[in-house]
Amino acid sequence: MPNLAPQQLPAGYRNRSATTVDAQEIHRLVAACERELHGRVDTDPGAIVADLAMPGLDLAVDTLLVHDSAGELVARAWVKGGRRAEIDVHPGHRGRGLGRWLLDWAELRACQSGSERLAQTVSDEDRAAIDLLRSHGYGPFVTQWLLAIAMPTEPTVPEPPAGITVRPFRPGDERAAYRLTEDAFDEWQKRRKSYDEWARHTVERATFAPAASPAAFAGDHMVGAVLSVRTPGTDEGYIERVAVRHDHRNRGIAGTLLQYAYRSFHQQGQRTCTLWTHSETGALPFYERLGMTVRRSSTVYGKPLTGR
Repeated sequence: MPNLAPQQLPAGYRNRSATTVDAQEIHRLVAACERELHGRVDTDPGAIVADLAMPGLDLAVDTLLVHDSAGELVARAWVKGGRRAEIDVHPGHRGRGLGRWLLDWAELRACQSGSERLAQTVSDEDRAAIDLLRSHGYGPFVTQWLLAIAMPTEPTVPEPPAGITVRPFRPGDERAAYRLTEDAFDEWQKRRKSYDEWARHTVERATFAPAASPAAFAGDHMVGAVLSVRTPGTDEGYIERVAVRHDHRNRGIAGTLLQYAYRSFHQQGQRTCTLWTHSETGALPFYERLGMTVRRSSTVYGKPLTGR
């Protein structure tokens, strides 16, 4: 089934579906967009590779790349699971109707897959994208925050709670960490990831940082974990997952693990550590008590597709 959009692509551009070999080119596009909007690049190539290999993402029909007449990639879109869209347009090609065209395509693709709603996350600094979504009937429903903590001196790690031991991530911890983090995120995520999908986004990434990924144990059972990645080209570390087993929460385990990760990154030369959280978790005050502050925010906008 070919990719179809409801209107003609703006003149001078051509489109095709993405393939796995496009990952580096897509990353360059995403990096250009982030650099223009935030003055820095946050997405690493491994995240793009993992997204393209997501189960349920049919590259032939769920993705679209737009190239200009010189063959340069200038825009991309994909629809994950029929429910979540990602769209980027190169700063040098905005204002030409590409974003509107890709949004129409994403809605059509979501309808074709049987979805009744489509959502997209947009930086709160991207006024043009917000105006486009609102003009198409989208409304906000979840806020996300990128938090950061400066580490000019080496952080101090508190003693773990009684009966808990903490150590860095080791080979062989993968399955336990998978079960722990997926159980913890079941409260908020729409579906449970398979092990292979989870691993591609965490422990199998080239930037995975095991030394800055501490795990907490009660006896032989993993009851908490922080999974971290390096941020290439910066002096920052990034925390991908924070999870504590339900029956061990409110004991100070998460705070201990985060301080352990901060210290490890500091010892490796990173002077800032970042992570994302969102309004549905209620975790923002916890991170702020640890000294993290909001660097920027994004909002998830959604729209019902019934009647389209």
